[in-house]
Amino acid sequence: MQSQTGFAPVNGAQLYYEVAGAGQPLILLHAGVANSRMWDDQFAVFAKQYHIIRYDLRGFGRSAMPAGQFSHHDDVAGLLDFLQVDQAIVLGISFGGKVALDFALAYPQRMLALVLGAPSVGGTQPSERILQFWEEEETAVKQGDLDTAIELNLRLWVDGPSRQPDEVNADVRQKVSQMQREIFQMTIPEDVEELRLEPAANGRLTEITAPTLVLVGNLDLPEKVEQAAWLAEQIPSAQHAVIPGVAHMLNMEKPALFNQRVLDFLSDLSTE
Repeated sequence: MQSQTGFAPVNGAQLYYEVAGAGQPLILLHAGVANSRMWDDQFAVFAKQYHIIRYDLRGFGRSAMPAGQFSHHDDVAGLLDFLQVDQAIVLGISFGGKVALDFALAYPQRMLALVLGAPSVGGTQPSERILQFWEEEETAVKQGDLDTAIELNLRLWVDGPSRQPDEVNADVRQKVSQMQREIFQMTIPEDVEELRLEPAANGRLTEITAPTLVLVGNLDLPEKVEQAAWLAEQIPSAQHAVIPGVAHMLNMEKPALFNQRVLDFLSDLSTE
Protein backbone atom coordinates (compact mmCIF):
# COMPACT_ATOMS: atom_id res chain seq x y z
CA MET A 1 0.00 0.00 0.00
CA GLN A 2 1.31 3.43 -0.96
CA SER A 3 0.94 5.99 1.83
CA GLN A 4 2.18 9.52 2.37
CA THR A 5 3.23 10.95 5.72
CA GLY A 6 4.18 14.43 6.80
CA PHE A 7 3.66 17.27 9.22
CA ALA A 8 0.91 19.78 8.45
CA PRO A 9 1.22 23.36 9.75
CA VAL A 10 -2.20 23.84 11.36
CA ASN A 11 -3.19 26.68 13.69
CA GLY A 12 0.32 27.07 15.09
CA ALA A 13 0.96 23.33 15.46
CA GLN A 14 2.73 20.73 13.34
CA LEU A 15 0.30 17.81 13.03
CA TYR A 16 1.70 14.45 12.00
CA TYR A 17 -0.53 12.80 9.39
CA GLU A 18 -0.69 9.82 7.06
CA VAL A 19 -2.85 9.46 3.94
CA ALA A 20 -3.49 6.62 1.52
CA GLY A 21 -6.04 5.36 -0.98
CA ALA A 22 -8.50 7.04 -3.32
CA GLY A 23 -12.21 7.79 -3.16
CA GLN A 24 -14.28 9.73 -0.68
CA PRO A 25 -12.13 11.21 2.11
CA LEU A 26 -12.41 9.43 5.47
CA ILE A 27 -10.59 10.94 8.47
CA LEU A 28 -9.89 8.96 11.66
CA LEU A 29 -9.80 10.66 15.09
CA HIS A 30 -8.12 8.65 17.84
CA ALA A 31 -9.01 8.12 21.49
CA GLY A 32 -7.53 10.09 24.37
CA VAL A 33 -5.46 7.09 25.55
CA ALA A 34 -3.93 6.61 22.11
CA ASN A 35 -2.58 8.18 18.95
CA SER A 36 -3.05 7.45 15.27
CA ARG A 37 -1.44 4.01 15.67
CA MET A 38 -4.69 2.79 17.19
CA TRP A 39 -5.99 2.68 13.61
CA ASP A 40 -3.38 0.20 12.34
CA ASP A 41 -6.06 -2.45 11.72
CA GLN A 42 -8.30 0.01 9.86
CA PHE A 43 -5.93 2.14 7.79
CA ALA A 44 -5.00 -0.29 5.01
CA VAL A 45 -8.45 -1.88 4.92
CA PHE A 46 -10.31 1.41 4.53
CA ALA A 47 -7.71 2.68 2.03
CA LYS A 48 -8.94 0.05 -0.44
CA GLN A 49 -12.17 2.04 -0.85
CA TYR A 50 -11.53 5.51 0.60
CA HIS A 51 -9.00 8.32 0.68
CA ILE A 52 -8.04 7.60 4.25
CA ILE A 53 -6.51 10.18 6.61
CA ARG A 54 -5.22 9.57 10.11
CA TYR A 55 -3.27 11.96 12.29
CA ASP A 56 -2.00 12.56 15.80
CA LEU A 57 -4.02 15.22 17.58
CA ARG A 58 -1.81 17.93 19.06
CA GLY A 59 -0.32 16.68 22.31
CA PHE A 60 -0.39 13.07 21.12
CA GLY A 61 2.01 10.82 19.24
CA ARG A 62 4.29 12.84 16.98
CA SER A 63 2.24 16.06 17.18
CA ALA A 64 3.76 18.32 19.82
CA MET A 65 1.62 20.68 21.90
CA PRO A 66 2.68 24.29 21.25
CA ALA A 67 1.79 27.17 23.54
CA GLY A 68 -1.32 29.25 22.93
CA GLN A 69 -5.02 28.80 22.27
CA PHE A 70 -6.45 26.06 20.08
CA SER A 71 -9.46 23.85 19.50
CA HIS A 72 -9.30 20.28 18.25
CA HIS A 73 -12.29 20.69 15.92
CA ASP A 74 -10.62 23.68 14.25
CA ASP A 75 -7.50 21.55 13.86
CA VAL A 76 -9.54 18.98 11.91
CA ALA A 77 -10.71 21.74 9.58
CA GLY A 78 -7.17 23.09 9.24
CA LEU A 79 -5.73 19.68 8.39
CA LEU A 80 -8.43 19.09 5.76
CA ASP A 81 -7.63 22.51 4.29
CA PHE A 82 -3.93 21.62 4.14
CA LEU A 83 -4.78 18.35 2.37
CA GLN A 84 -7.19 20.20 0.03
CA VAL A 85 -10.18 18.17 1.20
CA ASP A 86 -13.51 20.00 1.16
CA GLN A 87 -15.74 17.33 2.73
CA ALA A 88 -15.06 14.11 4.59
CA ILE A 89 -16.53 11.16 6.41
CA VAL A 90 -15.44 11.57 10.03
CA LEU A 91 -14.84 8.58 12.31
CA GLY A 92 -13.93 9.15 15.96
CA ILE A 93 -13.66 6.92 19.01
CA SER A 94 -13.89 8.07 22.64
CA PHE A 95 -12.25 11.52 22.87
CA GLY A 96 -11.90 11.41 19.09
CA GLY A 97 -15.67 10.98 18.97
CA LYS A 98 -16.07 14.17 20.99
CA VAL A 99 -13.87 16.01 18.50
CA ALA A 100 -15.88 14.51 15.64
CA LEU A 101 -19.16 15.70 17.18
CA ASP A 102 -17.77 19.20 17.73
CA PHE A 103 -16.48 19.30 14.15
CA ALA A 104 -19.86 18.17 12.82
CA LEU A 105 -21.54 21.06 14.65
CA ALA A 106 -18.92 23.69 13.84
CA TYR A 107 -18.50 22.70 10.18
CA PRO A 108 -21.73 20.96 9.09
CA GLN A 109 -21.11 21.79 5.43
CA ARG A 110 -17.93 19.71 5.47
CA MET A 111 -19.56 16.48 6.70
CA LEU A 112 -20.32 13.54 4.41
CA ALA A 113 -21.09 11.11 7.23
CA LEU A 114 -20.30 10.60 10.91
CA VAL A 115 -19.23 7.40 12.69
CA LEU A 116 -18.88 7.50 16.47
CA GLY A 117 -17.43 4.80 18.70
CA ALA A 118 -18.33 5.18 22.39
CA PRO A 119 -17.81 8.93 22.09
CA SER A 120 -17.46 11.49 24.82
CA VAL A 121 -19.93 14.36 24.42
CA GLY A 122 -19.05 17.96 25.15
CA GLY A 123 -21.14 19.49 27.91
CA THR A 124 -22.12 16.23 29.64
CA GLN A 125 -21.21 15.53 33.25
CA PRO A 126 -18.74 12.67 33.85
CA SER A 127 -19.88 9.78 36.04
CA GLU A 128 -18.65 9.32 39.59
CA ARG A 129 -16.56 6.39 38.36
CA ILE A 130 -14.74 8.57 35.82
CA LEU A 131 -14.27 11.42 38.30
CA GLN A 132 -12.67 8.99 40.75
CA PHE A 133 -10.46 7.61 37.97
CA TRP A 134 -9.26 11.11 37.06
CA GLU A 135 -8.40 11.82 40.69
CA GLU A 136 -6.45 8.56 41.08
CA GLU A 137 -4.69 9.09 37.75
CA GLU A 138 -3.67 12.65 38.68
CA THR A 139 -2.31 11.48 42.04
CA ALA A 140 -0.21 8.76 40.41
CA VAL A 141 1.17 11.14 37.78
CA LYS A 142 2.08 13.78 40.38
CA GLN A 143 3.93 11.08 42.32
CA GLY A 144 5.84 10.13 39.17
CA ASP A 145 4.27 6.66 39.21
CA LEU A 146 3.50 6.33 35.51
CA ASP A 147 3.14 2.55 35.71
CA THR A 148 0.21 2.90 38.10
CA ALA A 149 -1.34 5.72 36.05
CA ILE A 150 -1.08 3.62 32.90
CA GLU A 151 -2.60 0.57 34.57
CA LEU A 152 -5.53 2.68 35.80
CA ASN A 153 -6.18 3.65 32.18
CA LEU A 154 -5.90 0.07 30.97
CA ARG A 155 -8.30 -1.21 33.61
CA LEU A 156 -10.94 1.39 32.78
CA TRP A 157 -10.60 1.90 29.03
CA VAL A 158 -9.26 -1.43 27.77
CA ASP A 159 -10.44 -4.11 30.21
CA GLY A 160 -13.76 -2.52 31.17
CA PRO A 161 -15.60 -3.13 34.44
CA SER A 162 -16.41 -6.82 33.93
CA ARG A 163 -13.05 -8.33 32.89
CA GLN A 164 -9.70 -9.05 34.44
CA PRO A 165 -6.52 -8.12 32.56
CA ASP A 166 -5.77 -11.74 31.64
CA GLU A 167 -9.13 -11.94 29.87
CA VAL A 168 -8.13 -9.20 27.40
CA ASN A 169 -5.92 -9.44 24.32
CA ALA A 170 -2.40 -8.85 25.65
CA ASP A 171 -1.26 -7.16 22.42
CA VAL A 172 -4.06 -4.58 22.68
CA ARG A 173 -3.17 -3.86 26.31
CA GLN A 174 0.50 -3.50 25.45
CA LYS A 175 -0.14 -1.17 22.52
CA VAL A 176 -2.43 1.11 24.51
CA SER A 177 0.09 1.04 27.37
CA GLN A 178 2.84 2.28 25.04
CA MET A 179 0.66 5.02 23.57
CA GLN A 180 -0.53 6.18 27.00
CA ARG A 181 3.04 6.31 28.31
CA GLU A 182 3.99 8.59 25.41
CA ILE A 183 1.08 10.88 26.30
CA PHE A 184 2.24 11.16 29.92
CA GLN A 185 5.77 11.92 28.72
CA MET A 186 4.67 14.64 26.29
CA THR A 187 5.89 18.13 27.21
CA ILE A 188 2.91 20.48 27.66
CA PRO A 189 3.61 24.24 27.93
CA GLU A 190 1.99 26.02 30.85
CA ASP A 191 0.24 28.61 28.67
CA VAL A 192 -1.93 26.24 26.64
CA GLU A 193 -5.67 26.91 26.44
CA GLU A 194 -8.13 24.61 24.72
CA LEU A 195 -11.14 26.54 23.44
CA ARG A 196 -14.35 24.53 23.87
CA LEU A 197 -17.20 24.50 21.39
CA GLU A 198 -19.88 26.95 22.51
CA PRO A 199 -22.69 26.15 22.97
CA ALA A 200 -21.58 22.63 23.89
CA ALA A 201 -22.54 19.60 21.83
CA ASN A 202 -24.84 17.91 24.35
CA GLY A 203 -27.61 20.46 23.80
CA ARG A 204 -27.23 20.65 20.03
CA LEU A 205 -27.29 17.06 18.82
CA THR A 206 -30.50 17.55 16.89
CA GLU A 207 -28.57 19.98 14.63
CA ILE A 208 -26.48 17.16 13.18
CA THR A 209 -27.77 16.38 9.70
CA ALA A 210 -25.01 14.06 8.45
CA PRO A 211 -25.85 10.33 8.28
CA THR A 212 -24.57 8.91 11.57
CA LEU A 213 -23.63 5.53 13.01
CA VAL A 214 -23.08 5.16 16.77
CA LEU A 215 -21.15 2.08 17.91
CA VAL A 216 -20.37 0.81 21.40
CA GLY A 217 -18.97 -2.36 22.92
CA ASN A 218 -21.24 -4.30 25.25
CA LEU A 219 -18.38 -4.66 27.78
CA ASP A 220 -17.73 -0.92 27.98
CA LEU A 221 -18.67 1.13 31.05
CA PRO A 222 -22.45 0.98 31.53
CA GLU A 223 -22.61 4.78 31.35
CA LYS A 224 -20.90 4.65 27.94
CA VAL A 225 -23.31 2.01 26.68
CA GLU A 226 -26.25 4.12 27.86
CA GLN A 227 -24.79 7.29 26.39
CA ALA A 228 -24.35 5.68 22.97
CA ALA A 229 -28.02 4.67 22.90
CA TRP A 230 -29.02 8.18 24.00
CA LEU A 231 -26.89 9.75 21.28
CA ALA A 232 -28.53 7.64 18.62
CA GLU A 233 -31.92 8.85 19.86
CA GLN A 234 -30.88 12.50 19.83
CA ILE A 235 -29.15 12.64 16.44
CA PRO A 236 -31.74 12.64 13.64
CA SER A 237 -31.82 9.38 11.66
CA ALA A 238 -28.78 7.98 13.48
CA GLN A 239 -28.17 4.24 13.52
CA HIS A 240 -27.02 2.39 16.63
CA ALA A 241 -25.13 -0.90 16.95
CA VAL A 242 -23.58 -2.80 19.85
CA ILE A 243 -20.44 -4.82 19.20
CA PRO A 244 -20.30 -7.92 21.43
CA GLY A 245 -17.26 -9.02 23.38
CA VAL A 246 -15.41 -5.69 23.43
CA ALA A 247 -15.05 -2.75 25.80
CA HIS A 248 -14.01 0.82 25.00
CA MET A 249 -11.27 0.16 22.42
CA LEU A 250 -13.73 -1.57 20.13
CA ASN A 251 -11.81 -1.10 16.88
CA MET A 252 -8.66 -2.66 18.39
CA GLU A 253 -10.27 -5.66 20.08
CA LYS A 254 -12.36 -6.90 17.16
CA PRO A 255 -11.05 -5.05 14.13
CA ALA A 256 -12.62 -7.28 11.48
CA LEU A 257 -16.11 -6.91 12.95
CA PHE A 258 -15.65 -3.19 13.55
CA ASN A 259 -14.40 -2.65 10.00
CA GLN A 260 -17.30 -4.56 8.52
CA ARG A 261 -19.88 -2.59 10.52
CA VAL A 262 -18.39 0.70 9.38
CA LEU A 263 -17.98 -0.34 5.74
CA ASP A 264 -21.51 -1.76 5.58
CA PHE A 265 -22.90 1.52 6.92
CA LEU A 266 -20.96 3.59 4.43
CA SER A 267 -21.81 1.24 1.57
CA ASP A 268 -25.51 1.54 2.31
CA LEU A 269 -25.20 5.33 2.16
CA SER A 270 -23.62 5.21 -1.28
CA THR A 271 -26.54 3.19 -2.65
CA GLU A 272 -29.27 5.44 -1.27
